[in-house]
Amino acid sequence: MSSYKELLAQREKLEKQIEEAKSREYAEVLNEIKQKMADYGITLSELGGGRAAKGAKAGRPRAGVAPKYRDPDSGSTWSGRGKPPRWIAGLDREKFLIQK
Repeated sequence: MSSYKELLAQREKLEKQIEEAKSREYAEVLNEIKQKMADYGITLSELGGGRAAKGAKAGRPRAGVAPKYRDPDSGSTWSGRGKPPRWIAGLDREKFLIQK
């Protein structure tokens, strides 16, 4: 049976080998991906990454939240999330609840 220190040394050696193999294969894989993107006309935005997708999330759009409160004077609504609008700030919210 191997000792603790021997196992740690083996792990360190394996981790180094893993990093070296990854470094060797990285450029090859990157070039292969670029070539396939060019062959098929795939863009970064389609992959959900890169500058084209910064700030925008890939996938389905988020659904809005149903309003929970309504201002009887203006008809404005608020979902109850985020900073409260002026017409409800500091007041009893029970009075503004939308009846279901």
